[in-house]
Amino acid sequence: MNDHAGAPAPDAFREIPPTTLADVLGRGQVMDLGIRPLWSPTPRVAGPAFTVRCPPGDNLMVHAAIHRAAPGSVIVVASGDLDHALAGGNVCAVARRRGIAAFVADGLIRDLAEVRAMGFPVFARGVIPFPGRKAAVRPHNVDVRCGGVDVRAGDVVVADEEGVVVVPRDRQAEVLRSARTKLAKEAEEDLDAWEAAHRLRIDALLRDGGVEGGLDGALDG
Repeated sequence: MNDHAGAPAPDAFREIPPTTLADVLGRGQVMDLGIRPLWSPTPRVAGPAFTVRCPPGDNLMVHAAIHRAAPGSVIVVASGDLDHALAGGNVCAVARRRGIAAFVADGLIRDLAEVRAMGFPVFARGVIPFPGRKAAVRPHNVDVRCGGVDVRAGDVVVADEEGVVVVPRDRQAEVLRSARTKLAKEAEEDLDAWEAAHRLRIDALLRDGGVEGGLDGALDG
């Protein structure tokens, strides 16, 4: 289903937890656990991806991206370099001042104390004090792979302490509808009802797996 022409505003996804989006989209749209918030508590962010590709040891195109990305964008960086920082305190400060929503980087940053103090959300693999050089010119907004997920410019990136999920740009309306429906259904179900349904389900699965008596049966080895 292609809903790109009538795609919702990216801000609408800020109300949707990554856990719900992961349930709707599946594992393939969830970045690996190495891409994590570098300070806590980090607010949930949602915005269209502005994609950047940097070769190992170089961060020129990240420095360019903070001046080219539109306000509200999430700058998504494909690098994989674990020896050099892609950005530091001043880069994050300018990004924040220009309205960039967050960095999501398959790589490292530096000046974490400054970034934390200014409250700029960064999701990355970690921190290193040594910066990269600035020499390699690469195009922006090409397809990249970040945290094991293919990301295209305009995909919506939703991230918080639960993880980072990428909503494909041609499925945004469909995914938002499904996520809202799922959240509404969950809100109507209290814990007692959930527990009862859960017990029935797990009991049936255990019986199907050969456990006589289900939950009340013996599971001893």
